[in-house]
Amino acid sequence: MRNSNKTAAMLLAGGQGSRLKALTKDMAKPVVPFGGKYRIIDFALSNSTNSEIKDIGVLTQYKPQLLNRHLGIGSAWDYDRNHGGLRILSPYYTEEGGKWFEGTASAIFENINYLDQVNPEYVLILSGDHIYKMDYRELLDVHKSKGASATIAVMEVEWEEASRFGIMNTDEEGRITEFEEKPANPKSNLASMGIYVFNWKVLRKALIEDDKDKNSTNDFGHDIIPKMLASGDPLYVYKFDGYWKDVGTVRSYWQANLDLIDPNNELDIYDEDWKIYTTSLNLPPHRIGPKGELKDALVNEACVIDGKVDNSVLFSNVKVDEGAEVYNSVLLNGSHIKEGVKIYNCVVAEDIEIDENIGCENSNSVYLVSNEGIEEE
Repeated sequence: MRNSNKTAAMLLAGGQGSRLKALTKDMAKPVVPFGGKYRIIDFALSNSTNSEIKDIGVLTQYKPQLLNRHLGIGSAWDYDRNHGGLRILSPYYTEEGGKWFEGTASAIFENINYLDQVNPEYVLILSGDHIYKMDYRELLDVHKSKGASATIAVMEVEWEEASRFGIMNTDEEGRITEFEEKPANPKSNLASMGIYVFNWKVLRKALIEDDKDKNSTNDFGHDIIPKMLASGDPLYVYKFDGYWKDVGTVRSYWQANLDLIDPNNELDIYDEDWKIYTTSLNLPPHRIGPKGELKDALVNEACVIDGKVDNSVLFSNVKVDEGAEVYNSVLLNGSHIKEGVKIYNCVVAEDIEIDENIGCENSNSVYLVSNEGIEEE
């Protein structure tokens, strides 16, 4: 068993996720439902639990009420501890100052006092809005073996997609020689995943200096990493080759949910050795009626299926009436597909009742159905 007790994780969970449109109107992106029973943030939290990270701070900002309720005291992820555990860290004001988090680095800087109390040797910076499974101990092993000041998790992306990411150029040993933010002509396809591990003493100094820089955007990718490179700090990459997805758009969110239906999906939520934990709603089991039909579907608790469901993900309390047909869709909590209605390629927001046909067979469009209407992508 590798010792991760000297590592504190800081989970950035305050993002709005505006490209998810109506799905984040009333909640932060990390708490958006995913995969039938989870929330997006459950994956980073479960990774931390499974990686034996004992201290984790969750930094909230945008509409945090639902997120705070979901986190509770961290018991779902075994973080309800007397020593260490989960702490919710929100922006605050004092007589000495305080402000809204203005960037990823600003969020960590404003919580230096928390990290000083934990007094870790290493600080792991995570994002709360990605879907993936990663053993952070492997990242830490690379960091320690290289004698790095910081190590950045990267993954190879398609060359035609590389200009959309922060790209790390490295030497043969994996040491970062150059960082390019969304380059027009990338020199490598190693894209930053927004997952970093730092030596705390080094990061603390960098954060204080960055806060004093009036021209800084207070961001790890734009400011902290480039400044550390320029000063000659040893920065390395950790290459990750598993499933990872930034569900930043309605289409990518829809696709990532449907990916879970594939029994060969790399994410494998059925892996007993790397469970994804979440809070339980304590609902009754789902029911399939005499004319109900399910094919390649994930169905959560308290659903009532009297119609046909094919290649779809159903969250809790979903109703599909007799004669209704659901194809390639993601139905969030409490949605209701009325009798005789056919829908294709839909993401249906919570508590929405659908009484008209949407989409058609063999269409490439994805539809977001919410109180604000039907939006096509």
